[in-house]
Amino acid sequence: MTHPTSWSPVAHWYNTLVDEKGSYFHEHVVIPKTLTLLDLKDMSSLLDVGCGQGVLARAIPKTVQYTGIDVSGSLIAEARKRDHNPNHRYSVADATTDLQVSNSMFSHAVFLLSLQNMEKPDNALMHVANALKPGGTLVVVLNHPCFRIPRQSSWGIDEKNKMQYRKMNRYLSPLKIPITMHPGQEKSPVTWSYHYPLSDYTKWLHKNNFVIQLIEEWTSDKESVGRAARMENRSRSEFPLFLAIKANVIASE
Repeated sequence: MTHPTSWSPVAHWYNTLVDEKGSYFHEHVVIPKTLTLLDLKDMSSLLDVGCGQGVLARAIPKTVQYTGIDVSGSLIAEARKRDHNPNHRYSVADATTDLQVSNSMFSHAVFLLSLQNMEKPDNALMHVANALKPGGTLVVVLNHPCFRIPRQSSWGIDEKNKMQYRKMNRYLSPLKIPITMHPGQEKSPVTWSYHYPLSDYTKWLHKNNFVIQLIEEWTSDKESVGRAARMENRSRSEFPLFLAIKANVIASE
C-alpha cells in the first residue's frame, strides 16, 4: 500500500540525503542527543512516529522492539529495504488519524523532526499517548519553533556592532508553509511544514496526560572560518537549531 503524500515525490531524494546514518545534523547532533533522552534499555519497545526511511532504527540497540510508522508508503518501502533486523517492523499509517497499533504497547515513543510535518499534531500526540504504557517516555524533536520558521525567519547582519542576528517576521500565528525542495528548479516538488508556537505544544502535551520532564535546545556544532568566523560562531552558539521535549505519560483518571 502506498499513500501519495507530499513526501512521496521526494522519497528517493530524501533517502539519498539521509542514507544510512542521516544527514550531517542527524549524525552529529539530533540522533546522539535523542538517544540520550530516550535512554533505551535492551528490552525497551519504541514507536517511531514519522520514521521516514528508518534512520533512527539503525542507531538504536539491536534488541529494542522497534515499530516505525509513516504516512508515506514510498519512505516505508525504503525503510524496509534497508532494515533486516527481526525486531523491527514498519507500517504505513497516518499518526493524526490512526496509528494502527494496539493500545499501551510501547515503553517509548519519538517524533524525530516529524511532528512539524503533521497538520494536526495534537491528534498525533493523543494517539501516541494511547499507545504508550503508563509512565512511558515520549521525546519530541523539532526544528526550533522560536527561531527556525520557514519563510518567516532569516539571518541579518548588524554592521555597526559586527553581530549576526536572527530576524523573525511572525511567531504566534499557526502557519501552513510550503517548502520548495529544489529551489530554482522548474516544477520542483513541494512539501509542507506546519508552524505552531511552543505554548501550543505544551498545551497539547498537558491535554493528553503528558508531564514534561525536560526541554533541551540544541545548537549546531559546525564552526566557521574566515573574516566573519567570530560573528557567525557566536550567533550559531546563541540561536539553537533544534528543540527537544522529553515527557512521560500518566494514566488518565
